Amino acid sequence: MLYLSLIKVFLISTSAFFIGIAITPVLTNWLYKNKMWKKKSGKIAPDGGETPIFNELHKDKEVGTPRMGGVVIWGSVFLTALLFWIISLVWPDSGKFNFISRNQTWLPLFTLLVGSLVGLIDDWMQIKAETDVKNAGLPFSRRLIVVIILGLIGGYWFYFKLGMVAIAIPFLGSLTIGPLIIPLFILVMIALFSSGVIDGLDGLSGGIMAIIFASYTGIAFFQSQFDLAAFCGAVTGGLLAFLWFNIPPARFYMSETGILGLTTALTVVVFLTDSVATLPIIALPLVITVLSVIIQLASKKFRHGKKVFKVAPLHHHFEAIGWPAHKVVMRYWVIGIIFAIIGLIITLVGVLK
Repeated sequence: MLYLSLIKVFLISTSAFFIGIAITPVLTNWLYKNKMWKKKSGKIAPDGGETPIFNELHKDKEVGTPRMGGVVIWGSVFLTALLFWIISLVWPDSGKFNFISRNQTWLPLFTLLVGSLVGLIDDWMQIKAETDVKNAGLPFSRRLIVVIILGLIGGYWFYFKLGMVAIAIPFLGSLTIGPLIIPLFILVMIALFSSGVIDGLDGLSGGIMAIIFASYTGIAFFQSQFDLAAFCGAVTGGLLAFLWFNIPPARFYMSETGILGLTTALTVVVFLTDSVATLPIIALPLVITVLSVIIQLASKKFRHGKKVFKVAPLHHHFEAIGWPAHKVVMRYWVIGIIFAIIGLIITLVGVLK
């Protein structure tokens, strides 16, 4: 019955939240005890150049605050999935609350865990690097290769296993693209992976990703993909648990182990809900973030070093012109909520009518 599915989604979401809250003290103690933070603040721009404005704004923020906070997110999702799977084995009658299923959640859960573990390796390498900021962490090219491989696996799964050959265009019907679904899947995953640069202010990435996954919880539920809705709900719950400790002043940063797993898993969710066309609306803050970086790089290259923004991504530009970080974050949340709701409505009305 529908009400049982609704209970399932809310039960799993809240379980993931409380599991995330429960594991955080243990993780936090370990992170601080072992000084799991960067030894030198600062970063390098995507074109390899220096970022003096960013480094000045954040010179006292990256040293002394641990990375790897994203473990709270994917750890709570994994433990929640494991808990309800075990419960379904011990008490078969409760199996309806087990949300692990081959056609809906195997691939997003697999992608979340693989992406997160690769991100964990990158975080570990950045922490262990003493002073060389430029060469710290897992090289970008290797992370990109992992993303492409995950995209290839996902595209193969959707085309050959699920038989997906078309994408929905709201109010217009379906656009058949056949095997092009595979490169499209890879491109979407790369684009979302690039949007990971939104992880730069306390509470920003956690809040935006929670809004996006909450939106997809609703989309999947109204599509009767109840296991997928429960998965998105679990991710939302894990993100809210992380956000509880990440709002200013942050106890830890999400870093790559969080954002890499989330963006790659989100790609799978987007294709499972056939909402590629409305993704730019639902995830507008991510789109704006990526576009601001592209515009900045293009301007510097073709306008002899001239910049459009004081610093990119855009949220750091607002910081640089004097906005307090919390004001930037809260306004991003507001915009994120508004456009996530608009995208949800367009997806459901335009595709499910």
